Amino acid sequence: MKYLLIAIAGALGALARWGLAGAVQNRWGFGFPMGTAVVNVVGCFFFGLIATLLDERMALPPEMRLVLLTGFLGAFTTFSTFTFETMALVRTGEFLLATANAIGQVTVGFAALYLGMVIARILP
Repeated sequence: MKYLLIAIAGALGALARWGLAGAVQNRWGFGFPMGTAVVNVVGCFFFGLIATLLDERMALPPEMRLVLLTGFLGAFTTFSTFTFETMALVRTGEFLLATANAIGQVTVGFAALYLGMVIARILP
């Protein structure tokens, strides 16, 4: 049952991302990816809010965390998870690991994206 709940929440999160990013981008224009930026910031805000409320103030079933954070926000933006995990390293004093995670994922992500583009262009 939890798989179904995560899948439904994920579908809703993906639709919310598409709707919000598209609305912002249409209003902002297409010179800068403002729709994606807004989605990432909104996702980070809600991830922090919901995770903290669930961990510190609300006694809800563990499935609720999966549905809201993994399902909905995971599909809305994985950037929020990346940021939350990096902050968890900062909170535990692992500043070097947090920095390595932030810089490493962005740098390796760019490299992987470029490699994928190169491979796509040389495929027959």
